[in-house]
Amino acid sequence: MSKPRISYVDPASVTDPAMVAEFERCAREGTPRPESQAVRAHVPATFWSFANTWRDVFKNGVADHNIKELCRIYVSRSVLCEFCGNQRSIKAAKAGLKEDDYSDLINFESSSRYDERQKAALAYAEAITWDLPAGDTLWERLHKHFSEPELVEIGYFVAITMGQQRWLRTLNIEHHQILAGQDGSMAPGFETIDALQQSKQSPDYWAKSTPKPTATQAAE
Repeated sequence: MSKPRISYVDPASVTDPAMVAEFERCAREGTPRPESQAVRAHVPATFWSFANTWRDVFKNGVADHNIKELCRIYVSRSVLCEFCGNQRSIKAAKAGLKEDDYSDLINFESSSRYDERQKAALAYAEAITWDLPAGDTLWERLHKHFSEPELVEIGYFVAITMGQQRWLRTLNIEHHQILAGQDGSMAPGFETIDALQQSKQSPDYWAKSTPKPTATQAAE
């Protein structure tokens, strides 16, 4: 198993009941999983800042949760954050998002899997992630499908998750290292450490085959 570059805070050493409960929720429900929070727990303010933002902006909020989930995995596959890319939102699955819906995110513009509203949000995520030009064409497209509060929330969420994922991929953290034994939010084929290792060895594992996207017409 990989060794994290910043140590995990052992949940058993935590004395704050609220933080203990949040660790347990992370293991049970995921997104975030407990490993990333065990790193953030070195600074309780950081731990709670992320937990509260994730609850209020990702899981709740004004914008469609499934669209935010697609944007989250778009970022994962763009920046190759395997830790985040191997998680799924339980809420999104209950709302009808299927595993196949994640399969063509890098090629979203040409894919028939996504409707125009989803594609507009993904174009927004693409522009933020890759610092693409964001001119009138993109913004006319976005205003056609989303209210200004929705655009604020989606943009903020993409920015937060992109920064977190770029950071997490440097930490060498892995699933099933903290509060192991629960598979909340893990993608199919990643529910246990053995399954995770086997899936990563597959020649069609997504992180082996996802190319770094080039600038497209999405932003203009």
